[in-house]
Parts: sequence; structure tokens; C-alpha cells
Amino acid sequence: MTDVTSREKILKKIRKALTNKSTHEMGDVDLESEIYHTSDEPLEIQFAQNFSALNGKFIFCENETEFIENFVFFSKDNNWKTVFCLEPDIKDILKKGKIKFSDNEEQLLNTDAGVTFCECLIARTGSIMITSKQASGRRLPVYSNYHIVIAYTSQLVNNIKDGLKLIKNKYGSKIPSMISTISGPSRTADIEKTLVQGAHGPKEVFVFLIDDIPVEE
Repeated sequence: MTDVTSREKILKKIRKALTNKSTHEMGDVDLESEIYHTSDEPLEIQFAQNFSALNGKFIFCENETEFIENFVFFSKDNNWKTVFCLEPDIKDILKKGKIKFSDNEEQLLNTDAGVTFCECLIARTGSIMITSKQASGRRLPVYSNYHIVIAYTSQLVNNIKDGLKLIKNKYGSKIPSMISTISGPSRTADIEKTLVQGAHGPKEVFVFLIDDIPVEE
């Protein structure tokens, strides 16, 4: 009976609170001010530190030529025998570097590394924001063992709010049906509470950040 009585007391308080509205004014709620600590570090440094802390692999490239050199090195180092890509602009870069790749979707399940762009990089959380509007779609970022993301310094934003604002400005009323953030390789501890990396997605996530912001003289 004690449990029932306690439950009835709680429900009674809830009913009373709903019936008798508070006379205190809530005032204006500030939804725009920054709630997180602002770092003095450049966004690319913040992202590199936070992304690396999540076991992501970060590679900075001064230009697309350096990206090709780095990509070839890591491809050999990680034994990427099959590279898959659906993004037209990335295909052009890979062709310039004479890097072999496939865009045959029937081979998607058998690929080692999937190469995609992203919508933006979130510096504060070290996350990659992607959407279903990208040419790579929903599947490529999760099907391959290695997810390779090509991004540019102009795509860096401070936090998730800024990323969502960027997507809204880009797509207007045609918001993508899927907006997601990737924070390092997939992981789970569901099996005997043992952390397993790459259990339900890529076991490694690489971000090649290409500098595309002109240096001020």
C-alpha cells in the first residue's frame, strides 16, 4: 500500500502543478548566445585535436596535389586494393592522380575504401556532417571498411548549430531527409561490455583536409 500511496501523492502534485499555472514571468529566452567555451585555436586545429581524440585519422593537405600524394601513401600503407567513389568532383581528382577506383554500385559491398565529400566539419566535436543529398548517398559512408572523407578548410564550422544553418542556407526548403554526424569509427560495447571498433560500420575514418583559403598578403 505504501507504493500506491506514494504514487498517488506524486500524481496529485503533478495535477496541481498543471492546474495552477505559475504567476512568474519566464522572460525572454536567449537562444542565440554561445553556450560553449570559445577556443582561441583556429578551427582546423580544434577539429584535428577533437577528431583524433575519437580515433579518427586526420591528414592536412596544402593543396589537391599534396592530397593525391598522401592518398597514395595511405592507400599502400593500409592495403586499399579497391577504392569506391560516386562523387563526380572526387572522381576528377582521382583521375588526375591516376588513382584507380570503381563507381559500379554492384561492387559496393566488396570495396575496401569508400571516398566521399561532406557537408561540413564540426570543429568543437570533431564530427563530420553528411546528408542524403550528397552523391555518395546513405550507403557509402557505412558500407566500406575505410571511410575516406575529403573536406576543405572553407567547410569548417564551430559547432553543430552552425552546420545545420549551413545546410538550411544551402538547400532552402528542400532539406535532406537524412542529416547525420560521424564522430570517429563506429564502435559498440554491447557484446560482453567489450569495446569493439568497426562493429557496424567503417573500422577507420580518414579526413583529408585540403586548404582552399587564400593566404592574405
